[in-house]
Amino acid sequence: MSLLQQIITIAIAAGTNFLTRWLPFRLFAGKDKEVAPFIQGLGKFLPAAIMGMLVIYCYRNIDFISSPHGLPEIIAGLFTVGIHVWRRSMFLSLIGGTICYILLVNFVF
Repeated sequence: MSLLQQIITIAIAAGTNFLTRWLPFRLFAGKDKEVAPFIQGLGKFLPAAIMGMLVIYCYRNIDFISSPHGLPEIIAGLFTVGIHVWRRSMFLSLIGGTICYILLVNFVF
């Protein structure tokens, strides 16, 4: 990729990211607009559904037959849950679990 193509790609990704975060607030915000009950329901349901989907995505390719039998993934997942229960910080638990997994894969297994 040339430098111009890289800049265009980054600009498109940044613009799309901004649009997906800005557009819902423009559509559903306002002093005189009521948020539809369907949208309120999505706000309560989707975070847990997305986290469940991410867990399934992360564990989908574990090979339990060959070594290390999925141990790095399982240990890092339990570590992530433990940090989250202990500190109640999503950022800390995600970073901690990622670092734990990287250390396990590179230095233990």
